[in-house]
Amino acid sequence: MTDAPSQPIAPGTLAGKVALVTGSSRGIGADTVRYFAQAGADVVINFRNKAPRAEKLAAELRELGVRALVVGADLTDPASVDAMFAAVKDEFGTLDILVLNASGGMESGMAADYSLTLNRDAQVGVLTAAEPLLGDGSRVVFVTSHQAHFIRTTPTMPEYEPVALSKRAGEDALRERIPALAEKGIGFTVVSGDMIEGTITATLLERANPGAIAQRRESAGKLYNVSEFAAEVARAAVDPVPADNTRLVGDVSAFASE
Repeated sequence: MTDAPSQPIAPGTLAGKVALVTGSSRGIGADTVRYFAQAGADVVINFRNKAPRAEKLAAELRELGVRALVVGADLTDPASVDAMFAAVKDEFGTLDILVLNASGGMESGMAADYSLTLNRDAQVGVLTAAEPLLGDGSRVVFVTSHQAHFIRTTPTMPEYEPVALSKRAGEDALRERIPALAEKGIGFTVVSGDMIEGTITATLLERANPGAIAQRRESAGKLYNVSEFAAEVARAAVDPVPADNTRLVGDVSAFASE
């Protein structure tokens, strides 16, 4: 990790708390869960098919003196999601922070409706399964991109449009849950960022549309890297919930608000 604060959340701030980040064996998810552990939280590392990488991260975080549970789960499989939260309940009994970070849709060989299944249906399914463990004062954070958040008013590159539309559908479906969550004292924040340097999505976009990342970097003036953006995601779990439940990270001048 470079350029981001080494500890964006003050040490000890999350002592006694439990945080789960979906898709946290690498990238933004891994750095986010690392920041939580540095702040004293016990953490749940979720992965789909990279167990050794997740276990390596868990070993690193346990050296900080926190507990780290590694749970593999296919978020598009409700039974797999239920098993993940059963493991969380058995290990910790509760959950204080849920970060919905995992997403996709640009992978090759997937079904035509995979983007919508993962980026909308699975997000809602994970929240539903987690809700019995979330109590008063807990927090849910949904991670998205400006290209998805603003897709209804600002076109994006054709290669990313199906993912953007499905992620916006997921955001909309989750936002419908805000009143019910608020009644239980559960805060909800959407964190939207521009293209992030060094992510799998950026790599796939660059492969499909060479020069896209450099063009966006020039237009925005700066693109956040993985650790910088993860720091913003982590802070969203402890900062007051914005009035519009939205935390915009980076330049948005090229995007039209609704």
